[in-house]
Amino acid sequence: MRLVEQNSSERTAGRKAMLQKIKSDVHRRLIDRLDLGQINDENKETVMLQVRPLVADLISSQPAPLNGQERNTLVDEVLDEVFGFGPLETLLKDPQISDILINNHKEIYIEKQGKLQKSEISFRDDRHLLQIIDRIVSRIGRRVDETSPMVDARLPDGSRVNAIIPPLALNGPAMSIRRFGVNPLKLDDLIDFGAMTTEMVEFLEGAVRAKQNIIISGGTGSGKTTLLNILTSFIPPDERIITIEDAAELILQQPHVVRLETRPPNIEGHGAITQRDLLFNTLRMRPDRIILGEVRGAEALDMLQAMNTGHEGSLTTIHANTPRDGLSRIEMMVSMSGIEIPVRVVRQQISSAIDLIVQASRLIDGSRRITSIAEVVGMEGEVVTMQEIFKFKQDTVDAKGKVHGAFIATGVRPKAMTRIEAAGIRLSAELFYPGEKLRVGGA
Repeated sequence: MRLVEQNSSERTAGRKAMLQKIKSDVHRRLIDRLDLGQINDENKETVMLQVRPLVADLISSQPAPLNGQERNTLVDEVLDEVFGFGPLETLLKDPQISDILINNHKEIYIEKQGKLQKSEISFRDDRHLLQIIDRIVSRIGRRVDETSPMVDARLPDGSRVNAIIPPLALNGPAMSIRRFGVNPLKLDDLIDFGAMTTEMVEFLEGAVRAKQNIIISGGTGSGKTTLLNILTSFIPPDERIITIEDAAELILQQPHVVRLETRPPNIEGHGAITQRDLLFNTLRMRPDRIILGEVRGAEALDMLQAMNTGHEGSLTTIHANTPRDGLSRIEMMVSMSGIEIPVRVVRQQISSAIDLIVQASRLIDGSRRITSIAEVVGMEGEVVTMQEIFKFKQDTVDAKGKVHGAFIATGVRPKAMTRIEAAGIRLSAELFYPGEKLRVGGA
């Protein structure tokens, strides 16, 4: 029995190697016939349709016997190599995949529905993977080589890409892709998935429209950017919005939007433009709203200053596991600015600048939920005081690993209601009545 399995495995491996050889040969012959310099994003689809029959003919001319499915698969793979991102195209076409994690040319993992699993696809070798990485980063004017072995980039759909190559990556080139999604989640999707309740949505919409400063806190993969995108949809269309990001991901629907993106240093190590530089310049651009993709360094001080000097309604995200941890991280990042500021003064700035902290979490079953909406209400002595308005209370984890729990209103009437009502927005008092608002279970 073991011998039969071994023979079958050897035949499968041999067949795979043969198909790989055919694909490489056809790809090389096709490149010789095409003028790639004449192909751009605008005419790519048209050229692909024209080239497809040629690829099919080149495959048919191969002496090896192939079935119909193998022929069609080879045609698609050759076209992906020439016009797309090679083996990645299969994964990028799957809307259920949220992360693509490439450890080396033959070890690729994907995340589906919050769970990691190994993918069957692979690259030919390190050189093949490097070619795809270079193709991705060169589209936005960046590079990756021995002098610049780390790079952040993005795909045409907005997905975030990070690549690192030798000598820093010891096992060969590595790349991670955080999918933005072909069809980004909408507000209704979050409600349908049980990520938040309609009461929470109504309150957050009122807070955004009333120009409350909001921080979205959460860990990796918790849905911070998705939630930030959704909250920006509540901004009135007549306001001037300026976004600042390391890698542009936000997609705003308003007509008056200016998008800014940081720039890495050049080959000599000069010319870098940081988020702090862009934020400083943004203050001179007469913004009604400033959207900072993620605060992660010394720009935290400038963000607080902006929030405290008339730039209300600012939104940003931060990596933190709880609202309290989020405030502590901001305090720590202010200290990275190089300016000596007493801790009490920093906390006073935080308490007067930030109005709400929305905590996004990814639970153990892969589900993503808004686990807390907390309000910063002032200071008591040396401590910034907060009050929780809504929270998710986890009850149990069933035998299948699904989390069960309920969204609860704490019964606190937010201090923000004064500003919300002053803006002419009327919210029902029932939103904040204490008790369970929605029970959920499972991803």
